[in-house]
Amino acid sequence: MTDVVLDAAAKKTLLRKIPHGVFICGVAEGDEVNGFTASWVTQGSFEPPLVVMAVRADSTSNGMIQRSGRFCLNVLAADQKDLAAVFFKPQKGVGGRFDAAPFSLGPLGLPMLDDALGAVECAVVGEVAHGDHTVFVGEVKSATLHRDAPALELSATGWQYGG
Repeated sequence: MTDVVLDAAAKKTLLRKIPHGVFICGVAEGDEVNGFTASWVTQGSFEPPLVVMAVRADSTSNGMIQRSGRFCLNVLAADQKDLAAVFFKPQKGVGGRFDAAPFSLGPLGLPMLDDALGAVECAVVGEVAHGDHTVFVGEVKSATLHRDAPALELSATGWQYGG
């Protein structure tokens, strides 16, 4: 195979064209809860129901997911960009973002946002650690629907993540 030179600008533009939803991932370990805005998420299987999510390798939540073996995906409504922004911002300590976002613990003990469309709690059934993110595969164990409405998509926020 001949040497290929990657056109970095083309790569960045094209990879940012991949459509993404915007979710709040909630994690828990002992009495500690944490959360972050996730956009690299997709459904991976119907049976069993699987979701796939990429998480920054150096994040606090990545370690919490690895140790606890579970995570929760809160699905945001199309008008909840401000809530997503809360979970993008740096925080002073673990769990600080939840001060601005009322939540309750789901059946697996994970933080489910009261104002989200709903959430699924997942048990980790696989992971791949390459590059600067870990890809977790989670089997959906519980699902809570608060209301049905269009979901928030990254393209509607004006933000860019990826590329």
